[in-house]
Amino acid sequence: MYTCDEVAERYKVKVITVWEWIRKKKLNAIKLGREYRVYEEDLIKFENERKTIPSK
Repeated sequence: MYTCDEVAERYKVKVITVWEWIRKKKLNAIKLGREYRVYEEDLIKFENERKTIPSK
């Protein structure tokens, strides 16, 4: 499981961006207390969905 800080570091974005992804349901996460955690499977799914299709 990853914290929002770890996800932000992995994608070189700010933590607030990760929170936005979670809020907009682009990235699945669970809330533990006051913090979110992201399962590795959900992170892989998120990566696959964000891959762009090359133009012809």
